Amino acid sequence: MRAIEYTEYGSPQVLTLKEFDKPVPKDNEVLIKIHNSSVTAADCIMRKGEPAWGRLILGLFRPRKRFRILGSEFAGEIEAVGKAVQKFKVGDEVYGFAGFSVSAYAEYKCIAEDASLTIKPSSVNYQQAVAAVDGATTALFFLRDKGNIQAGQNVLIVGASGSIGTYAVQLARYFGAHVTGVCSTPDLELVKSLGAQEVIDYNQEDFADRLDC
Repeated sequence: MRAIEYTEYGSPQVLTLKEFDKPVPKDNEVLIKIHNSSVTAADCIMRKGEPAWGRLILGLFRPRKRFRILGSEFAGEIEAVGKAVQKFKVGDEVYGFAGFSVSAYAEYKCIAEDASLTIKPSSVNYQQAVAAVDGATTALFFLRDKGNIQAGQNVLIVGASGSIGTYAVQLARYFGAHVTGVCSTPDLELVKSLGAQEVIDYNQEDFADRLDC
């Protein structure tokens, strides 16, 4: 299979396309033929070896072998399953988050069935699915699972124009909350278009001066 590898820290020019053996799933893993992966800020930070203390994990002078294929978000089709897998079958269209195992900049990846992996809705394509992995799932987890969001609540979303914030605005509205978004001047109209009933420009005012915090 082909994958993008880097063996030294630096600019995007350190990335090279190479041939690797196709991975074989363990008993509890699925083999995914990756259709799309994303380039995240975390990927870029790892590639540059920043911050310096991060190299204690990634590799002091060069990336350790396990981190040399970047990519934490992916969408694709299951091509093979381990003999103990029960949640997925061959042909399932899925998307997910590789976490610290990375290696989604490749044509194939193995991942455990109980990892951050789920069926892709038929209403979205692979590109749309992979773009929702980080922002949407993080926002959903904290709003629904940790925040126990309820209809009629007032929800303040700071950073409403970011990866997590844009989904948080839409999800909060979906759950019936009254949403106030905080963002910078250029993103005011974007946040309004996502459904925020009120938008605060942090360049102009401190949201704490307006809200009963």
